[in-house]
Amino acid sequence: MWYLIVKAALSGVLIALISEVAKRYPGLGGMIASLPLVSVLGMIWLWRDKPDAANMAAHAEATFWFVLPSLPMFLVIPALLRHGLNFWAALAVGCGLTILLYVLMTWFGPRFGLRL
Repeated sequence: MWYLIVKAALSGVLIALISEVAKRYPGLGGMIASLPLVSVLGMIWLWRDKPDAANMAAHAEATFWFVLPSLPMFLVIPALLRHGLNFWAALAVGCGLTILLYVLMTWFGPRFGLRL
């Protein structure tokens, strides 16, 4: 149980740190958020729980392929905000687009030999 609490607390501290930095320095906050910190932490926790090289390789590769459909969200949200859409609506559209692209990646990926 303590292990789960430590994982959650460390992950939460990272998110809080990013939001605090971004309040003052949006670019730096964005750079920190763009770092694959969550992915790296996830791999560390996964390796600690299940030190299996094949499983880790499959996880890291799937992470790469699922990052790609998430990227357009980071262009759509600012474009919508700059065109006057409120934050919550822009966020909803960006998340909806990402979900749609994830579904498409899950459907098309295996047809092109990707193991997701």
